Amino acid sequence: MTRVRVEQRIPLSKPFHAAGELEQLERVLAGDHVHGDGAFTASASERLRDLTGAPHVLLTTSGTHALEMMTRLIGVGPGDEVILPTFTFPSAANAVVLAGATPVFVDSDPVTGNLDPQHVADAIGPRTRAISIMHYGGVPVDVPAFQQLTAEHGLHLLEDNAHGLGLAGDGVRLGTVGAMAAQSFHDTKNVHCGEGGALLISDETVLLRAEIMREKGTDRAQFLRGQVDKYSWADLGSSYLPSELNAAVLDAQLREFDVIQGHRHRIWDRYAAELAEWAHDRGATLMDPPGGVHAAHLFFLLLPDAGVQQEFLRHLQAHGVGAAFHYVPLHSSAAGRRYGRVVTEPQHAVRFAERLVRLPLWPAMTDDEVDRVITAVRAFGPVTPAAPAAPAALAATASTGQDSIWA
Repeated sequence: MTRVRVEQRIPLSKPFHAAGELEQLERVLAGDHVHGDGAFTASASERLRDLTGAPHVLLTTSGTHALEMMTRLIGVGPGDEVILPTFTFPSAANAVVLAGATPVFVDSDPVTGNLDPQHVADAIGPRTRAISIMHYGGVPVDVPAFQQLTAEHGLHLLEDNAHGLGLAGDGVRLGTVGAMAAQSFHDTKNVHCGEGGALLISDETVLLRAEIMREKGTDRAQFLRGQVDKYSWADLGSSYLPSELNAAVLDAQLREFDVIQGHRHRIWDRYAAELAEWAHDRGATLMDPPGGVHAAHLFFLLLPDAGVQQEFLRHLQAHGVGAAFHYVPLHSSAAGRRYGRVVTEPQHAVRFAERLVRLPLWPAMTDDEVDRVITAVRAFGPVTPAAPAAPAALAATASTGQDSIWA
């Protein structure tokens, strides 16, 4: 393939820099409270409560740690099973395995990539303790269906809201679908602090245990509130509390949430409108959220098959566009085969993953950069779909050298 000369490569994602970040970092460094639970932790937590509607917010060192905390807080342990999408980030499965339980990987909806409620219903068994959902790309899952399933079977609902901050779906604000939810503030997310997360708590009964778990297993939070005269080891826990430096950045980012989302939706809308004719002519499918509801976390398109996906990625790479595939379905991974199981082969998830390509999307993208992406996509000519690829072909996409940011 002839490599096209380009001005500068357009990355898949770039972290947003909010106004006031540096000033707030300087305030922390100039003060005497750099560790966690200071003024910026309190401010960022309050902003998250207002944005999500969650009654309680505990900032954490990562979204992964928030997932681990809520999995333990509902009592998942050895002998239990947790149903989760095979098309998701490994953190959701790690949280289950670290608790001593077994992840059961389930198929996706072929349009959205979200966990399919019918396949979940078929996978529920006597050892099932919880269902773990993730709103892929910021598109809400079928919330009423999962709430009905958990109510009928007496199960917990774990919500990974890493992609859906500030969004509402089916009359419910994401982050409050179940008793607890995990947020991620990794720098690929709409709002970030480099590395960070939050545990959103709607169930008051787990709040005290969550505070203890986050503070190395001690009742230090109660001590700081004057509720006990000294703090000591009370339960199992770890160091899940982020520093004030992270909280200062997060607070500045949350203050500009509407600005960030406005930029992201503008880019998303341009892709949807200006690539529709190309997609129709080339046999591709553009991201199409039900009801048009989404958080503009990413924009994906689905190519006819795995071979075309790889050809398309190489084409965009040659044009200086940092597009990427996404998750390798967990059931097909080495760790997934070792620690988890499937009830039926997740065929939709495999096909979804091997056809998916994400386009660059970040708030500071210029109109010129968006133009260049659209021009590069349109330059990808007519394709002839190959025979359906075997599931094993997906693994090859992980070693193509493409820019793959999983989170």
